[in-house]
Amino acid sequence: MVFSSVVFLFVFLPLVLLFYYITPKKAKNAVLLIVSLIFYAWGEPIYVLLMIGSTVAAYIFGLLIGRFKEEGRLKRAKASLAGALVFHLGCLTLFKYANFFIDNLNNWFNIDISTLDWALPIGISFYTFQILSYLIDVYCGRVKVQKNWINLAAYVALFPQLIAGPIVRYETVESELSKRQESIDLFAQGVRRFVAGLGKKVLIANTVGELYTMVHNLDASKQSVLMLWMASIAYTLQIYYDFSGYSDMAIGLGKMFGFHFLENFNYPYISVSITEFWRRWHISLSSWFRDYLYIPLGGNRRGKLIQYRNIFIVWFLTGFWHGAAWNFIVWGLYFCVLLIIEKLGFSNLLKRIPLFFQHIYTIFLVIISWTIFAANSMSECFVTLKGMFCMEGLPICNDLTVYYMTSYGILFAAACIGATPLLKRFYVEHITTRPVNLPMRYQVRENHLEFVGATREEIAGRNRNIIREIVELIAIFAVLLLSIAYLVSASFNPFLYFRF
Repeated sequence: MVFSSVVFLFVFLPLVLLFYYITPKKAKNAVLLIVSLIFYAWGEPIYVLLMIGSTVAAYIFGLLIGRFKEEGRLKRAKASLAGALVFHLGCLTLFKYANFFIDNLNNWFNIDISTLDWALPIGISFYTFQILSYLIDVYCGRVKVQKNWINLAAYVALFPQLIAGPIVRYETVESELSKRQESIDLFAQGVRRFVAGLGKKVLIANTVGELYTMVHNLDASKQSVLMLWMASIAYTLQIYYDFSGYSDMAIGLGKMFGFHFLENFNYPYISVSITEFWRRWHISLSSWFRDYLYIPLGGNRRGKLIQYRNIFIVWFLTGFWHGAAWNFIVWGLYFCVLLIIEKLGFSNLLKRIPLFFQHIYTIFLVIISWTIFAANSMSECFVTLKGMFCMEGLPICNDLTVYYMTSYGILFAAACIGATPLLKRFYVEHITTRPVNLPMRYQVRENHLEFVGATREEIAGRNRNIIREIVELIAIFAVLLLSIAYLVSASFNPFLYFRF
């Protein structure tokens, strides 16, 4: 089940909200756990057992680590943490990477080991990292061990962020698992954020994704250089709106249930360097690798060579985390090389040129990266990149390219503007106003209500706030209705991060 589905929007979510809000406070986490397991089991029931088993293991390892830490037996606490890492990373490796290793062994040594006949458990990369962050933080003393299994299981299985993040660390929601306050205002914020994310996913990501799919399904004789670039730009927009839209929906759903998840995207396509791009893109993942791998390895504190080694390890694993295929590893190492080049001094040269060219440099390299990322194989990746750089004998442009440009040009322009803070800045500066606290005393004058003691400016300010709220409400309903209409009528509704 995905958030952008009719079943979720009209059946699952309304029923969950109903049961959640009529349930006594002490049982709310149990309700969230049950509905999250149902949500997860909707697509692959058998793997619910894997997630429950991982949660039970995390609970036991957490108790052991906490107990040994309290007793001062640090070696046993460290051994318990090591056992937990082996168990959880072993499960991740077995279910996500076993066939990758088997296939490569077969190819390299000309042998015939049978691959494992099972599907990738959805969301295993995300909930495994959440479990590891909890256990490591317990060991480091950043959080207290959770002695209530239902609370811990609710954290691991919480359906808003279960299958595609953001990666919510236990410390972010530790207090809210036991003490959180739901409110009408927080619920309304959640609805607005959820609908915004739904619109990004359905109205923009799906539409530009259709173009990318059409181009790559075309026979090579019908393609052109500009068409391949247009497809890569389409995928660049698709993956941003798809994943950031999902993150928005997850954050919005969290607010509906009283949780505050951290932001996962901060307009990454306005970056002026690759270093800045990764401070803005998938923040929960990049910060996880920074805090739990890069810094423990020594970060940049032990000399340049160690720092570059650490960058290599982090980005090799970042690529491999995204998928069990060589193109993901190459994608990670691609960013490793770029980041090291910037740290070698290229970033200082970048700062000397106009911001516009810094941005062109960054977005060009990012588009290339998504071309590598999107490929189904390295051979397909090489063919696409060669075509984009005029090495496949393709025409620069053709009639079909012009047709696609005219058909999708307005959408591309709108998507590009939406990927910047321009609209938000305009909204904040020209539409929103500071709340005005007016006296609540009023009297009837000439058949209408008039506030007593309020100035005309104050009344005008309140009127602007009312108009803004009405416009917001209309916009939310419009996006929701358009998204539902699209979902009902369209058959194209992929979710890219299900691959990971």
